[in-house]
Amino acid sequence: MSSAAWQARIECGQEVGAGFLVSARQVLTCAHVVRWSDRAEVTVSFPGRTDLGGLAATVAVHGGWRSGPADRGDLAVLELDREVPLTPAAFAPPGAEQGSELVAYGFPKGYDEGMLASYRAVPGPLISDEWRQLEALTAHGQPLAAGFSGAAVALADGRVVGMVSAVAGARDVRVGRMLPVEVMARYWRGLGELVPTPGHRADARRRLYALVRRAEETGLSCDPGRLYVSAVDAFAPPPPERGFASLWAAAAYVQWEVPDPDAVARFADRLQELLEAPPPPPAAWSPIVVEIDRSGAGTDQVTVEVSAYRGGQRRPVGARRLPRTAVRSYVQQRIDDACAQLDPGAEELLTFVLPRELLNEPVAHWECGPEDPTPLGCAYPLVVADRSRHRSGRLRHQLRKRWSKLDASPGAAPHRVDCGGRESPAVLRKRLRDDAELTGYAAPPKEMPEHFAIGLTVPVPVLLWPRGGCPGTGHTGPCPGTVFLDELDLSVAGVPPAEVPRLVMDLRLTAEAADVPEEHWARDVQVLWDDPRCFPEPAAGLRSPVD
Repeated sequence: MSSAAWQARIECGQEVGAGFLVSARQVLTCAHVVRWSDRAEVTVSFPGRTDLGGLAATVAVHGGWRSGPADRGDLAVLELDREVPLTPAAFAPPGAEQGSELVAYGFPKGYDEGMLASYRAVPGPLISDEWRQLEALTAHGQPLAAGFSGAAVALADGRVVGMVSAVAGARDVRVGRMLPVEVMARYWRGLGELVPTPGHRADARRRLYALVRRAEETGLSCDPGRLYVSAVDAFAPPPPERGFASLWAAAAYVQWEVPDPDAVARFADRLQELLEAPPPPPAAWSPIVVEIDRSGAGTDQVTVEVSAYRGGQRRPVGARRLPRTAVRSYVQQRIDDACAQLDPGAEELLTFVLPRELLNEPVAHWECGPEDPTPLGCAYPLVVADRSRHRSGRLRHQLRKRWSKLDASPGAAPHRVDCGGRESPAVLRKRLRDDAELTGYAAPPKEMPEHFAIGLTVPVPVLLWPRGGCPGTGHTGPCPGTVFLDELDLSVAGVPPAEVPRLVMDLRLTAEAADVPEEHWARDVQVLWDDPRCFPEPAAGLRSPVD
């Protein structure tokens, strides 16, 4: 080994282990070496530079290791109390340990100055996709004993290929385990920038992680999965089944899993475009979102999640699995909590995201609370959204494009879908896709299921219908659905689509104030209003509630 100056000795209470310097103030070691750091000081020293003395350190990053030898994430990053004038360790590419003599510098009992152990990596797959097994090169050398945990496993030229995480459990057994560099990078995102990756240029890698840090610092809102798909070619591995937990995770996936030499640079290019794009115009609305879905725990059980948007960021307020009879009171309470999350002066928009079979629920008639009988639809601009459509990447993309054209629209008459269904589904689909800003239906979804489904699967921003409306084909006398559409034509004329939620609230207030509210054409109006720009991220999947 060309130099051992970056090799470190770690003390934490009665525990002694090893570590290695990776930046002027950061040292890598095993989490189990510093497991008592909450009750004992951590001291780091460098045997190659005794003049530096012992330096105090704190645990800055913990890989998630718990307590057992088979627990994953046995990695910790220590932050020194000051910078040290030493050149940090350099890393070798993943896989460089195969077929090479490997050296570890540890501190077994009685050797405070350190000892070297010479080992080789056992070929084959990683143990549990986490550890590489090590075996001694000779039967007479130093075994990997207590004091070697956290030691860098290095090639003869000093480049690091991994870290000792487990030592032999018996006196004459000369085996151990190490975490390879690509596994260590799972638990500390900062390592990805330091480890060379075959096929990816060092400058592209450094630029990528600098942009990721910038995105994090500026609070950039983006979908890591969509960014990944836009940056890789058709031969790249698909995103993980559960998606990416963060932008950092997506960047690491490109680095470690995508062999295309241009993928890192393309991912960085796409990210830079997002960072440098002009900010979108401020949304006219600050949504409060009530998402209701089937829970899978029985036909009577649903899952309810309430959140608010502030500064373009989604803030969860509460989530719970409930019987259907308890949903209304829970929502009443949580809407008040969500209002407290909005910016002062924000224009609230109450949005119920519902499964398709519940789109006709009378949520606008729910009372504001036990002591306030005001209907929610008269207290707030209230709209509904179809849950499948709300989470469709295709429709969200198409709706954004449609809204960018509608911002300057003075308003247009709604496209009418009359109760007789005279328009064929194919013709309706073409007309809605071509030019419809608003679509008005003469009857609720269950009475016109085929025509309604088309309206939900093309990017029409606004759908309106009466919750009762036309009783179906074959009726006699004036059709309430036709009356609804005629009145709707008059009411929305000249109203920009962005103002429809406020218009509908005014119509509901007018209906409630009528001499016979039940007979007013707008009392049961339901509006699906869908502007993805108000929701910078798709609604999160309803999780198992615990509150």
